[in-house]
Amino acid sequence: MTIVHARGIALGIESFGDDDAPLVLLAGGTTMLSWPDALCERLAAGGRRAVRYDLRDSGESTTADLDAPAYTLRDLAADAAALVDALGGRPAHLAGIGVGGMVAQVAVLDHPGAFSALTLAGTRAVAPGPPDDDLPDHDQATMNRLFTRPMPEWTDREAVAEFAAAGAEILGDDPVAARAIAARVWDRTPGTAPPVQMANQMGLVFSRLDCTPRWRERLTAIAVPTLVVHGRRNRFFPVGNGEAIAREIPGARLLVLEEAATAITDAAVGEVADAMLTLG
Repeated sequence: MTIVHARGIALGIESFGDDDAPLVLLAGGTTMLSWPDALCERLAAGGRRAVRYDLRDSGESTTADLDAPAYTLRDLAADAAALVDALGGRPAHLAGIGVGGMVAQVAVLDHPGAFSALTLAGTRAVAPGPPDDDLPDHDQATMNRLFTRPMPEWTDREAVAEFAAAGAEILGDDPVAARAIAARVWDRTPGTAPPVQMANQMGLVFSRLDCTPRWRERLTAIAVPTLVVHGRRNRFFPVGNGEAIAREIPGARLLVLEEAATAITDAAVGEVADAMLTLG
């Protein structure tokens, strides 16, 4: 773990593999730990330098005003391009998962010279909130169960880990893995202030970002090799969202993980890593 400064922002990163190898930059969802250790290690074994990083207001990156973030989705996209420069890895293969996938789409559109390939996992092509009419929305029964639960005591590590495990079970993810990741996120979150812990665990800060103008209509301009990975059992962003992205980006490959939900499972790591390595 280290801190890299880009555009005046401190970004927490973790690097796997040879520093001189081709760069794969992994933009996290809530934090960098959205990308499994095993996948990063598999990419490194395939001759890449895998660097996962925390977006602003998560992990070890810059934390500002969680209630009114003074930046936009475009700023997060510019952070990714600046981080590639700071790491000396231009052009890089950019991968984003969840909200990180939204950042990755905009980054490749706004900064095409910085990136040579694109992987999008478990994401969609419109901002947080109601989707376009042709895109499947969150499964409402699942959302009701997920968001009507009482919040944990955010200063209690074990309570937060148990809350994450229960949420994973509702979403169809592995509760054991989710519990372990939540504990790691808690440990590396700067301080125990409840708003900061909640932002790191749930990523709610991203729902407050300015995501205008829209970018879905620009997806046909993406000219780099693209892989779209989506879990068949994803109830948060149902698989139709990934299918739409793959249709709209020229030449994109769609990889549907039949037994996965929102997270990349241990069983799918090899398949996802191999598909990413074929892109460059």
